Amino acid sequence: MSQSGCFHCGLPLPAKQSYIHEILGETRHFCCPGCQAVAKAISEAGLEDYYRHRTELPTRPADPLEALKQLQLYDAPQVQRSFVHVASDTLREASLMLEGITCAACVWLNERHVKALPGVQEFNVNYSTHRARLRWDDSQIHLSQVLAAITDIGYHAHPFDPGRQEAAYKRERNTALRRLVVAGLGTMQVMMLAVALWLGHDAPGQEHLMQVFRWVAMLVTLPVVFYSGLGFFTSAWRDLKKRQLGMDVPVALAIGSTFIASSWATVMGYSEHVYFESVCMFVFFLLTGRYLEMGARQRAGQATESLARLLPTIATRITPQGDEQVAVSELAIGDRLRVKPGEVVPADGKVESGQSSVDESLLSGESLPRRRGVGDALTGGTVNIESPLMMQVTRIGQDTVLSSIQRLLERAQNQRPRIARLAERGTGWFVLAVLLLAALAGGIWWFFIDPARAFWVVIAMLVVSCPCALALATPTAITASTGAMAKRGLLTTNGDALEALAQVTDVVFDKTGTLTRGQLSLVRVIPFAGQTQQQVLDWAAALEVASEHPMAKVFHQSQPKPADGLKAEPGRGVQGDIDGVSLRIGSPSFVGEHCGGCEQPIAKVRADYPAASLVALGSKQELLALFVLEDQLRSDSLATVQALQERGLKVHVFSGDASAAVGAVAQQVGVSQWQGGMSPSDKLAALQALQAQGAQVAMLGDGINDAPVLAAADVSIAMASGTQLAQASADMILYRNQLTEFTHGIARAQDTMHIIRQNIRWAIGYNGLAVPIAALGVITPWLAALGMSMSSLLVVANALRLKDDGDEPRNSATAPVIEEVH
Repeated sequence: MSQSGCFHCGLPLPAKQSYIHEILGETRHFCCPGCQAVAKAISEAGLEDYYRHRTELPTRPADPLEALKQLQLYDAPQVQRSFVHVASDTLREASLMLEGITCAACVWLNERHVKALPGVQEFNVNYSTHRARLRWDDSQIHLSQVLAAITDIGYHAHPFDPGRQEAAYKRERNTALRRLVVAGLGTMQVMMLAVALWLGHDAPGQEHLMQVFRWVAMLVTLPVVFYSGLGFFTSAWRDLKKRQLGMDVPVALAIGSTFIASSWATVMGYSEHVYFESVCMFVFFLLTGRYLEMGARQRAGQATESLARLLPTIATRITPQGDEQVAVSELAIGDRLRVKPGEVVPADGKVESGQSSVDESLLSGESLPRRRGVGDALTGGTVNIESPLMMQVTRIGQDTVLSSIQRLLERAQNQRPRIARLAERGTGWFVLAVLLLAALAGGIWWFFIDPARAFWVVIAMLVVSCPCALALATPTAITASTGAMAKRGLLTTNGDALEALAQVTDVVFDKTGTLTRGQLSLVRVIPFAGQTQQQVLDWAAALEVASEHPMAKVFHQSQPKPADGLKAEPGRGVQGDIDGVSLRIGSPSFVGEHCGGCEQPIAKVRADYPAASLVALGSKQELLALFVLEDQLRSDSLATVQALQERGLKVHVFSGDASAAVGAVAQQVGVSQWQGGMSPSDKLAALQALQAQGAQVAMLGDGINDAPVLAAADVSIAMASGTQLAQASADMILYRNQLTEFTHGIARAQDTMHIIRQNIRWAIGYNGLAVPIAALGVITPWLAALGMSMSSLLVVANALRLKDDGDEPRNSATAPVIEEVH
């Protein structure tokens, strides 16, 4: 038996037992019944091409009988409710995690196999994240049957688990890092040998030692090429099998041809044709760039997992026997829950008893807590602020508002337009032309000129046309530009964002936390009845000393003696006694019930500050003060909007805040196109409507409600003060919270695209001139390598012009003004 290992997984074959099956017209041997069953399932499904195209071996499958018993548990409704979305009576959707994916052939095999099952309407696997989106008709096929079908071909699928996702990311990072380390170490060692070869090339009597150095350099380069650079060759091979000439085809061609030529020269003793250091450096630099790209991609892939962490793991359920602590995954519709002050609402529901203020800013973008009483709706993931609430669960699992936002985000990410890199445009035709010209020149030299020089002419053409400069044209410019932008406070997490930013026609701002600071500030104190500023501020602090309401925290700057008999009414205010006088602080209506004659001054101040929040202070006899609280504009919001409009860009404001507040802010910054009271889906629909009209849209936001629209925008910018999810969904982050740097970023992006186009024109022009010269035999491989290096150096030098040569901007802020009105 010539086969030394299991045909499916590669493990050693057992000595006594034999498991066989015919695959691809030959009898194959397997190590266990599991591998035999998997191979049989693949063969009977007509998917034997998997074995032709796979590039890595899978792991040994689990015991089929034991796996089937475990998979049947996923059909239970109480299990499915935590991860399955019911789209209609029979239609179901779920996000799955696939284990065992090792190459693109694995993705092809799984998608073909599962889509062929009756009842499966959609099954797409993301090779980068190993996540699958499954949509099926439960009346025709059950989830356990789909999972069993995946198990039959040697893979393991289970409901998406952020913990397992992170483990998969970690394995991918470790593999990439190992390849990068091997390339780095190999490059250092080969460079030391190259220096010795350069210095000792013409030294008399040292030729034997120089030849030893060349052999050592070749051996050190072997793992760099065939381990570190393996990904380039597999990717190029996949492109060629699809009859495409992608960017990795010339990269693999450059690495392979240079290594083969250098190895041939070493074996044959041609000392002037050794370029192992060029091979190692090329692999190392390319792997470095791709490792950084992988990190950004994985951070973006983790965005949706952050939503699940908003919900608590434990909830307090009310039963006839008393309160009990249960897992949130065990909650059912109709359960009654107790939510204490400071706790996160564990599921969607409605208030049965109690009154409190609920912080919904993470979901709605509203900067102020909202009052919630009997019959009002509660959303999972929001925070109860003041008083205990008893609620009844109305939606759980995939039917909650939080889950719907997560699905919106996933859909927006999947529908996100892909902007092709400029460096890859026309690469296929370029590579094809070089190959044809090299073959033609080689044939002419072989048959008509000098057969001994034919091989080296072909190598010189391939080396001189190596797309190093073309490959470096885009990443070097992006690296220089993003580094300069980062110094100024605009961090770019996706290189493609620069191209989109340079073409932006419309800019959409969120209000709270973007155009405004996202925090309430006391901007004006209006005392009445002859009181002083300090007196009314002291009384307000004494009444609000124990309150955790965001409005109350504005008055916590001083530490007076607390008032007596403090009594809070959730969502309205606080009442207490100071020096025997009964005082109230809170909403104007709450204070107005306590004193007479308050309506007229309150109405006047409200007319002067239509977008502000008013806090009133009064006794039973009279109104003592009004406090004007505002979420103030950032100091640079107006200048930023004006600068964008001067560039000819259309500016919009989309916000979940009340329309009056949004309109007031839009008027202050000079924006005529604005919308308030928008849900996350409203924002997404409005942005897609702009894109449908041909607009290239940039979106700036900071909240979880902005995550779907950030993901759908052509280029998205998150504020550093915003949520982690918003930042993970964004292409750029303003980590200094300075909006003016966004306008600088647009100018820098346009400069970057100009430099990239220059680099590409130079790279193509250089190759167009050098290839014919090499074909004439004028350029040797050594000179070709030098020309290739000089071309790349010129591209890098041109890109370095994008480095920032100005001073970094300094932070500036304005303090709120406290005025007294008599």
